[in-house]
Amino acid sequence: MASSTSLFCSNFFIPKSTRNTLLPSQFCLPFSSYIQYNHQYKRFFPLPKVASVPYQPINFDYLQQEFNGHGVTFEEVGGSCMAKMELKNGSLATILIPSGLITSYKAPMWHGGKVELLHTAVSEGEFGDAIIQGGVSLNFNFQVNDDDGDKVSWSPTNWVLHNIKGNAEESIQVELINKGPDSKIGLKYIVTLEKDGLGSELEISNSNSSPLQMTGSILIHLTVSTPEATYAIGLERSNYYIRPPFESEFILSPPSKDKGLGQTWKSSVKQLFPGWGTNNQNNEVERSQSDSEDTIGEETDSYKQLKERISLVYTDAPRSFTLIDRGRRNSVLVGRNGFDETYLFSPGSSGIESYSKYAYICVGQAAVLQPIVLSSQNVWKGGQYLHNPNL
Repeated sequence: MASSTSLFCSNFFIPKSTRNTLLPSQFCLPFSSYIQYNHQYKRFFPLPKVASVPYQPINFDYLQQEFNGHGVTFEEVGGSCMAKMELKNGSLATILIPSGLITSYKAPMWHGGKVELLHTAVSEGEFGDAIIQGGVSLNFNFQVNDDDGDKVSWSPTNWVLHNIKGNAEESIQVELINKGPDSKIGLKYIVTLEKDGLGSELEISNSNSSPLQMTGSILIHLTVSTPEATYAIGLERSNYYIRPPFESEFILSPPSKDKGLGQTWKSSVKQLFPGWGTNNQNNEVERSQSDSEDTIGEETDSYKQLKERISLVYTDAPRSFTLIDRGRRNSVLVGRNGFDETYLFSPGSSGIESYSKYAYICVGQAAVLQPIVLSSQNVWKGGQYLHNPNL
């Protein structure tokens, strides 16, 4: 089952007077550099197309008064709010509210410095809007039968800051909440920053009289020197399905020969990935977007180099595996709980410059091949974590 589209739209409206000076054609910069322009942007939030939940404007003064402390500070960014979590040992993470997008995770290293582990970029959209992509994002769709027996589809977009726990000495936990149509779907998104890791957990409660079905993923963009220098360790003997790249407003699209920068996941998969579906083990198995059957394989490489373009959903992978970047001489352990599927995407190294916009690996904790079904009055928990072993 394919993941839903048009979720968590993160478009910014840019006044005409500043479009040419701030975001020229094919403009792209790291999110941290974009913050300096925050007073010149206005945030725009489209409502979900099917089941809408009213968007409540952010009261920045209230957030400062109610939640400031615990190692968290707030900064206004173009009408939205950036919550910055920082520990005394140097670990730092930033979250955008209300989108829930984690734009940065800086981890302390053995050499005494800090390294950014997430890959986030800002580029100009078709209509002069600034598009934020990458980081850690939620990409979920919920379906449930209403009182008339009709299916209602809903995707969470606007998250509200509910609570902050912890302190700057040990760990910080930020809790965001969201309620579905008629407040019968309760969602908690809990982001936890620790000295050696960053966790994102989703808690779902179903108050409907009928079962709730969830599909989608938590997508993580990890920055690397280049995919060619990056290896996945611990996936051997896991079965995988070759699938089209996930669709999400936050996922970064690799460059296309015809379109160049700015190509989106809504473009033709064939155009983005000519002959995509090639089995990276022997480069012999191919399929097109229209094929009805999935290509299935078994991972045989214990030290899997990610230089080729791949889009794989593992169905029985270990609960954690390690990504090593030999170019930056660091590694990160990626783990999951609750989810049965792991997504691994590499844009490949062909035509991609080192340390460029497309020098990243995307990992997802997913429910796309098999949806998660939550019965009435039950609660489900699942999430992902990044562990920094480089201290």
